Amino acid sequence: MKFARRAVPAPVRKMIVSRTDALFLMIASAAAAATTTALTVWGIVASAAGPVTLTLPVATTRQAPSGLSLGATGHYTALDATIPVLPPGPAALLAWAGTLNQLGILAVLALIFLLAYRLRSEILFTRGSAWLVGAGGFVLALAGTVGQILDSLARSRLADLVGANGRVPGEEYFFSLDFNVGPLVLGTALLLVAGVFEFGRRLQKDTEGLV
Repeated sequence: MKFARRAVPAPVRKMIVSRTDALFLMIASAAAAATTTALTVWGIVASAAGPVTLTLPVATTRQAPSGLSLGATGHYTALDATIPVLPPGPAALLAWAGTLNQLGILAVLALIFLLAYRLRSEILFTRGSAWLVGAGGFVLALAGTVGQILDSLARSRLADLVGANGRVPGEEYFFSLDFNVGPLVLGTALLLVAGVFEFGRRLQKDTEGLV
């Protein structure tokens, strides 16, 4: 008696991200990069060419509001000031700050584009991917940190120039730093992800050698 051999169907591999979804992410990240870059350039040009309204830090406790209820007291810590023409020094600092912040955004969008492309081609763990993720994390951490420092320096200098702090004898004031740790933390996390990519690439290479 002969038995017919039944063909065992190959296991269906389920994709985490479909090719259509990956293509959408690539297009969306490219469009976001172009849009944010255009807005950044427009903002820098508009700030240098005409009146600009900026939120400036007030580093003194003498600017106190009146008429508070319940016995409350307080002081202003920020001032929305409209400046007809920015001085060259603060204008340059703000321009550099905007450029560096945009560079950090572009680094994140470039990584999204890269990962979507790798997922679409089903080739993820490569030496180039690990290097680009690490470079993106480094650029994000550095550009985001330096950009915030330059922005704080420029706004503090403008607050001093417009007289928001009042220049009281005995008061020493350098600059107010409004720091967001998000870019630094995310950049550091991406550096760790780059290490994971490199480990995955080596593990994949060793596995292929055993087959």
